Amino acid sequence: MARATYARLFALIAVLTAIMSVVFTQIHWDGPQGSTQRHDIDTLLNVMIVLSSFVFAVVIVALGYCIWKFRARPGDESDGEPIHGNTRLEIAWTVIPTVIVLFGAVYSAIVLANIEKKDPNRMVVDVTAQQFKWSFSYPEANGKTVNSDELYVPVNRQLELHLTAIDVLHSFFVPEWGIKRDLVPAGPSGNHIDNTAVVTPDVVGDYTLECTELCGFGHATMDAFVHVLPADQFQAWLSKQEKEQAGGTGGPPVPQTTVPSSSSGTSSASGT
Repeated sequence: MARATYARLFALIAVLTAIMSVVFTQIHWDGPQGSTQRHDIDTLLNVMIVLSSFVFAVVIVALGYCIWKFRARPGDESDGEPIHGNTRLEIAWTVIPTVIVLFGAVYSAIVLANIEKKDPNRMVVDVTAQQFKWSFSYPEANGKTVNSDELYVPVNRQLELHLTAIDVLHSFFVPEWGIKRDLVPAGPSGNHIDNTAVVTPDVVGDYTLECTELCGFGHATMDAFVHVLPADQFQAWLSKQEKEQAGGTGGPPVPQTTVPSSSSGTSSASGT
């Protein structure tokens, strides 16, 4: 193959890679960002999109060139020429994917270590999943435990989520936070399960917690409201729940403080 042909093929690969990378990295696949971890996660995703676009472009350009270059002419019914192979090409298509995979593994490990760093001032929240409901408990609420059917958290403070499943596999996922973690039921004697996740919400608003693990016929209905509040409003809500639950008045009332919604840009009631 002439050098000019190589140059044209490499140029076409570069152009296709650039076009696909620009198009797909402009899409916010998980919606708007709502946590400090999401920036690193989205950057990792975009890097993987660029690498995938490059691999896809190489395959498509090579396939298209081979179809055009080695096509059978009309009336040609002869057998193809015997080909031994190309050792350099075989080494290249083995080494290049290996390098890409190793790079992705190392980069992903770095990002994971970074987003899982724990803040000394983090707040613990116990999250319990069961068919088909979420429950939340705040064990550090002024020395008393506060329970809620909706998740209320302060903005700009790291959360340490202790995840527990009562019956079957469930999965904790707030798209705007970028953190997704399965909840695995412990065995009869208790298993060594990594059931802790950390996340730092940094945008005040209302979100939706989704179960992303098929957990039964009611799986589609298993979600919960998530409210990210300013610190003072969260403390006010927590104190109010502590008093009401200590008095046996039932579950938490709907807060009345207005905060902006993360998804629509409008205001909604979410915390006093």
